[in-house]
Amino acid sequence: MWPSSATSAAWLETLTIAPPLPIATIAAQLAGTPRHLSQHPGGFVLTHDRLDGLVPIEPAAMKDRQVVEWDKDDIDALKFMKVDVLALGMLTCMKRSFDLLSEHKDIVLDLATIPAEDPRTYAMIRKAETLGVFQIESRAQMSMLPRMKPRTFYDLVIEVAIVRPGPIQGDMVHPYLRRRDGTEEVTFPTPELERVLGKTLGVPLFQEQAMQVSMVCAGFSAGEADQLRRAMATFKHTGGVSKFRDKLINGMIANGYTPEFAEKTFSQLEGFGSYGFPESHAASFALIAYASSWVKCWHPDVFCTALLNSQPMGFYLPAQIVRDARDHGVEVRPVCVNASRWDCTLEPTDAEDRFAVRLGLRMVKGLANDDAAAIVAARADEPFLSVDDLWRRAGVPAASLVQLAEADAFLPDLNLARRDALWAIKALRDEPLPLFAAATSREQKTVPEIHEPVIALRPMTAGREVVEDYGHVGLTLRSHPVSFLRADLRRRRIVTCQEAMQARDKRWLEAAGLVLVRQRPGSAKGVMFLTMEDETGAANVVVWVKVFEKFRRVLLSSAMLGVRGRIQREGEVVHLVAHELTDLSAELASVGNRDTPFPLPHGRGDEAHHGGSGVDPRGMPKTRDIVDPYEHIDRIKVKTRDFR
Repeated sequence: MWPSSATSAAWLETLTIAPPLPIATIAAQLAGTPRHLSQHPGGFVLTHDRLDGLVPIEPAAMKDRQVVEWDKDDIDALKFMKVDVLALGMLTCMKRSFDLLSEHKDIVLDLATIPAEDPRTYAMIRKAETLGVFQIESRAQMSMLPRMKPRTFYDLVIEVAIVRPGPIQGDMVHPYLRRRDGTEEVTFPTPELERVLGKTLGVPLFQEQAMQVSMVCAGFSAGEADQLRRAMATFKHTGGVSKFRDKLINGMIANGYTPEFAEKTFSQLEGFGSYGFPESHAASFALIAYASSWVKCWHPDVFCTALLNSQPMGFYLPAQIVRDARDHGVEVRPVCVNASRWDCTLEPTDAEDRFAVRLGLRMVKGLANDDAAAIVAARADEPFLSVDDLWRRAGVPAASLVQLAEADAFLPDLNLARRDALWAIKALRDEPLPLFAAATSREQKTVPEIHEPVIALRPMTAGREVVEDYGHVGLTLRSHPVSFLRADLRRRRIVTCQEAMQARDKRWLEAAGLVLVRQRPGSAKGVMFLTMEDETGAANVVVWVKVFEKFRRVLLSSAMLGVRGRIQREGEVVHLVAHELTDLSAELASVGNRDTPFPLPHGRGDEAHHGGSGVDPRGMPKTRDIVDPYEHIDRIKVKTRDFR
């Protein structure tokens, strides 16, 4: 009950108002707090009684789907049975690949029946020709493949698991590679340890091995080993394993292991706190990695088509996917109003076993799916004869025709270049009033047709055509943009990316190209990895911390870069170590004689435009346990993305 007015003043005087907290204190309390908790793509929560009587449930955005509002750790603490359903874009791509193989090549396959242990596929993987395949397409994986030299399925299982922050921070990668190459002896202090770590050459790479080591070597019980596994679970922040340090080290020493070996073993297991993989998880991923590699190796036309139809996914944009397919002998045909469907399709060629990829209407930026469907339905088996014919039969707005014209979709079959098609569209009008439509129809029957004089429009320059391709399709089947600048680059003694990657070790040179991917993973201690491309291929660039800080603006904002540095060659792995960076965006903007910047798209793997680099926010502590995992608040914390 509220106090009366007579006593309200005295009552208020008895209240104590807490002084405001300093902003630094509030910031410290918020350190590590998640911005929001995202929802899992799918799964099941099973209980004895009705679920809605135990946990709040809300409708999801998708029809007939619900979301459990509690955090997964809360569900686990209450011992509810939870089964996650993993969603992978590559599974969609593989399904599309198998459908295309069955439809066009009479080859019926699935993930279980793909030919196993194919030498040709592994040869492609060892050469790191894995752009677009599952898991092993990233820069880190491509650099590891020539070192690992996988020849069997279990090699791929290790490859998937070893290029992770956990093994990297636990110092497991280089010892494993040395032992695999035979430059370091594989020794086991006891036969028990050999049984646990024999297949990974004495290096613990999987969560199951960490559990077995703790039980066999340190005397952990099954329950304690399971607690260790939970501490190593995915996306937990480093530090959960540390509480097992004394028990693990003391247990190993008590069982006859040296203190040095025990300390080293614990440091390796502690790396799992950043990201350790279960062996079963790695094997599942390796299966999809092998299957996608097999399809790309034996049927690159099918793989390219399926991958384009599954976008957005992976590290690379359609421009790089198409470029890679053409480098592997696949013919790619442009978007066409008379040949393209919504999805990219396969068309026969002179070779019986090889098809051409026809780009679909989905590649035209801004074109609505409904309008594309109307065009395909109206076309049926009778091709369009003109812009006016398409407009009248399909009934789509003139704005959609403009998008098709800007994508050059009238050129392949109607022989109408961009400007000519746009000029023809200018004469069209959307949705005439019924009265005028009737009058127009009557006049067409009684008045002879009047032919307007043909207008000869000035054709676009070759460079401008490429600019328009990138702006409206996201890729070009014409010349590479950098090829128009090659003469100027030669005069500046800037070599091609191909020449840079073929240069001898420690050679100083300068190369240039379009920036495709920028990555700064948290495990790299501030080093940025850059991929750039010109008309000859791609070059891999390493930017050390000092160079990154010196050229930060240029590195993060340039569409085209000039990189002066020294070649670093380790076997088949070649990098250009940057010492000086130059912004060549102005030169790129000159392609096509235009003042606006070149419309270079950026893939999902480019952290400079799509976030990333640093500590993964999913690994931060939950709200209920607010701590500063860095033990300070004065350093900039850069978030990262783990591209798997």
